[in-house]
Amino acid sequence: MNIGEIAKRSGVARSTVSYALSGKRPVSEETRRRIQAVIDELGYRPNAAAKALKEGRTHTIGLVIPPASRRLTDMQLGFVASVVDAAARADLDVLLSPSGGEHDRSFERVVGGRRVDGVIVMEIRLEDDRVTRLRQAGLPFVGIGRTSRAEEMSWVDIDYEKLIANCVHHLADLGHRRIALVNRSEELVAAGYGPGHRAQAGFTRAMTERGLDGVQTCCADDAQSGVSCVERLLDEHPGLTAIATINEAATPGMYHALAQAGLVVPRDFSIAGVCARHWAENLHPPLTAADVPADELGARAVEMLIRLIADPATPHGHLLVAPPISLRGTTGPARPRDHRS
Repeated sequence: MNIGEIAKRSGVARSTVSYALSGKRPVSEETRRRIQAVIDELGYRPNAAAKALKEGRTHTIGLVIPPASRRLTDMQLGFVASVVDAAARADLDVLLSPSGGEHDRSFERVVGGRRVDGVIVMEIRLEDDRVTRLRQAGLPFVGIGRTSRAEEMSWVDIDYEKLIANCVHHLADLGHRRIALVNRSEELVAAGYGPGHRAQAGFTRAMTERGLDGVQTCCADDAQSGVSCVERLLDEHPGLTAIATINEAATPGMYHALAQAGLVVPRDFSIAGVCARHWAENLHPPLTAADVPADELGARAVEMLIRLIADPATPHGHLLVAPPISLRGTTGPARPRDHRS
C-alpha cells in the first residue's frame, strides 16, 4: 500500500496526503480526518526513510562491540542478542560496530557520520576513549558497563565486585582457605577493563574479611588458556582448593586441567563464578555461579537509550544488578588435595 492508493481512496491529491503525513503544509481538519480514516483502514505505515526524514532521525541505534577478530564470549553474545531483540520490539534497527585498534575507523564513522540516533557501548573500561568521544559528539549513549566516573553517563552493569566477594564467602563457608581468582586476560585488565578491576577489588576485600590467603591471576578467553592457567596454579600453589572466576570462556579448560590432575569436582576442588546462566547449566558438572541476566540488562539499556534520544536532557540512568549465586554442581566442602582417594 502506498501514498497513491491512499490519495485515490481519500479523493485527494498525492501531495495532499504527503503534506498530511509530513506536516510540511497545513491540511484542513476534515481532509486530515478523511486521510487518517483510510490509513487506519488499510493499516498503512509510512516508509521508514520518509518518517526518519520528517523527524530528523534514522531509527537506527549503534551497538559498539569488541573487535571482530576476538571471539565473543557467551555472555557478550547474550548482550548483543538482547539489545537486538529489544530494539526490534521498539521498531529500531541496530548497526553493529567493532571498536579497538584498526576497528576505530568503524566507530568514528558511526559517531561522526550521524548514521545512528544513539549508541550502546559494551566492554567499558575505567578510562574509556569511546565514552569521551561520544560525550564530545553529543550523541546519546548508554554503556553496558561504566567508567570510573559512573555518574557522568547512563549505564547498566553487573556488580562484579559484590558477586566475586559472594563467591569467596560461599567457598569460605564450605571450609576453603586457599582460593584463586581467575580473571580475564592480562591485556584487558592492564587496559583498565572495569569488570576485571572490580572483581579484583571484591576478591581482595572478601579474602581480607575472612582472613584467608589467596592468589590472583589473569587468563585469556579460551579453553586452552584455562588449561594452562589451572595447571600453573596447581603446580605453584599446592594448598589451593578452590577458584572464583569471571572468565567463562576459559572455564571448560579449567575443568579439563583439574580432571587431568586427578581432581574430581566438587569432591576435591571447587569452582564458583559469574557467567551466563545457560553456559553455566551446560557445563559438566553445571557451574555454581551468579547468573548474569543479559536479557534484562540489554533491554534496559535500550529503554534508557530511547529515553535519551527522545529527550537528551533526561537525567542519567543507572542499573547495577547482583544476582544471587545459583548452587549447582561445582562447589562442595573443602578437603586437602593430598588426601584424595
